[in-house]
Amino acid sequence: MGCAMNHPEIILLSVLVEVKAAGVNPVDTYIRNGTYAVKPPLPYTPGADGAGIVSQIGASVTKFKEGDKVFLIRTVSGGYAEYTVAEEAMVGKLPDRLSFSQGAGLGVPCYTAYRALCIKAKDKMKPGNTVLVHGASGAVGLACVQIGVAKGLRVLGTAGTPEGLDLVLKNGAAGAFNHKEQGYTDKILAATNGAGPDIILEMLANVNLETDLEIINKGGIIVVVGSRGNIEVTPRFFMHKEAIVTGMALWNSPPEEWLEMHQGISDGLNAGWLQPNVQKEYKLEEAGLAHEEVINNSGTTGKRVIVM
Repeated sequence: MGCAMNHPEIILLSVLVEVKAAGVNPVDTYIRNGTYAVKPPLPYTPGADGAGIVSQIGASVTKFKEGDKVFLIRTVSGGYAEYTVAEEAMVGKLPDRLSFSQGAGLGVPCYTAYRALCIKAKDKMKPGNTVLVHGASGAVGLACVQIGVAKGLRVLGTAGTPEGLDLVLKNGAAGAFNHKEQGYTDKILAATNGAGPDIILEMLANVNLETDLEIINKGGIIVVVGSRGNIEVTPRFFMHKEAIVTGMALWNSPPEEWLEMHQGISDGLNAGWLQPNVQKEYKLEEAGLAHEEVINNSGTTGKRVIVM
């Protein structure tokens, strides 16, 4: 169960969930291969987010009961399992309209998207402002598109396949651009009348950060959500654009931000505009293949999940 379960107060506030679907996130592969900043104690079971049915509750749990359909934001004991343990604060009620596989796409992607856009870029969250989601067809990117549209922003997105571009548009983006095409940033600038986006949410900073700095609007903000390596950038772009570049990691969120994220995600689920898209389902014994394909693929169209 992990060392955290040795604390009595955590046990009292824990929920045992029969896992029906577990989310597959790029970070799972980084942890597995030892390149992530935080190394978990061994033995280790991968998987942060997922969805399932409450099997048992701790004595101090008040928000859930046995039989509830729930989604998990972060587990204590690992999601790639038939049963997992999570703290009550990291569990949410899954609407009946969503499948367990869709529920497994809520935790890490939607909370990451909400924090990146509504908290980290809040100073630019003005109706009519433009946000570019650089890598918009993945699980986090689509959540960014849905949240941005719901908040009144003009959303632009990039993807690398026709299917991905179509999905971005279907989720409400005002424009979608193929980031594999030469000159695609010129089209983004043209779509913003030459000014550039006010916000850029960046999923692959080691490839795109220099480009982001070139096209961001003056005084804009770039939020780095993902990166898989190093990149050299031109400091003069910071000076000329007076832009802010900030990073984010979901697990750094303080308690007050978790409360804000819980409310924002709940609002989206209740209103119906937050809807994860599942790209592919895997069996538990195919977890290795899922890890390979979440990193090495020709294009993403939502969340990859392991079904039990």
